[in-house]
Amino acid sequence: MRAALRRLAQRAERRLPALTRLRQPEPLPIELDRRRIYIVPSAFGLAFGVLLLVMLVGALNYANNAALLLTCLLGAACASSMLLAFRTLDGLRLRGIRAGHAFAGEPLELTLDFSAPRPRQAVRLDCAGETHAFAVDGSTELKLHLPTSWRGWQELPRLRIWSTWPLGLFRAWSWLRPQQSVLVWPRPESGGPPPLLPSGAQERLRPQPGEELAALRDYRRGDAPRHIAWKASARHHDLLVKDFDRPAPREAWLLDWNALRSFDAETRIARLARWLGEAEAQGRRYSLQLPGGRIDVGSGPTHYARCMDALALLP
Repeated sequence: MRAALRRLAQRAERRLPALTRLRQPEPLPIELDRRRIYIVPSAFGLAFGVLLLVMLVGALNYANNAALLLTCLLGAACASSMLLAFRTLDGLRLRGIRAGHAFAGEPLELTLDFSAPRPRQAVRLDCAGETHAFAVDGSTELKLHLPTSWRGWQELPRLRIWSTWPLGLFRAWSWLRPQQSVLVWPRPESGGPPPLLPSGAQERLRPQPGEELAALRDYRRGDAPRHIAWKASARHHDLLVKDFDRPAPREAWLLDWNALRSFDAETRIARLARWLGEAEAQGRRYSLQLPGGRIDVGSGPTHYARCMDALALLP
């Protein structure tokens, strides 16, 4: 009996939203009102209703005023529960959505910003097969993870927000369909060769004289007197000279789309994505040459995100 009631409630939840016109993406902010909040009894609520009906018939049949009073009190509590479940969602507003970064095939973190004119408890949100519970006191941020499968723009799925507070007798729910997409980065290849340096790069990478102290060495004829370490020489029999050196410069990487002509487009994108990650991990400066243009030399998280965004948007 309980399983049949649960299936009936689930079927009603699936069918009722299909009768509404709130199926198209909506711009933010999205506010829930009485026109878009649905309420159905839960499986427990249906069983509780049957119990009240049996109690009512028994109380009337035996003319038991105490049983009749108890039945009426429980019915009033049931009606109040329905009203409170509705008020849990009424006026709830989704103000904004912030998306993080993720490679294709990895979950992407979303941050949903909710607000409400009064505190709300036991609110739940269903997304991608997962349920997230939260409360709203003025405003709150809910973090959830969206599965991804391909690079490029990906629309957000419909989000179901619901609550059975306070007694679990009724389920109030609504649908959120934000008009927003998230950009998924291409997945880098697992391994491969490093990028080729331009011709003459090794010659430019040789150490050159600089201003950074490398070591102390013995004095040689022709050394400048200003480079003599007088304090250190006072503790030795011979003169010591400061040896200055400049660290070897790191050649900026030019990551060129045209240098990978022997591969298909997706393989090129995966390799360039790996090279970008390696350059960023090594602290190198790099530029990216793509069919649609060139991203100049730079480094840092902002530059890396700009290059990965450009790869993700390639056709």
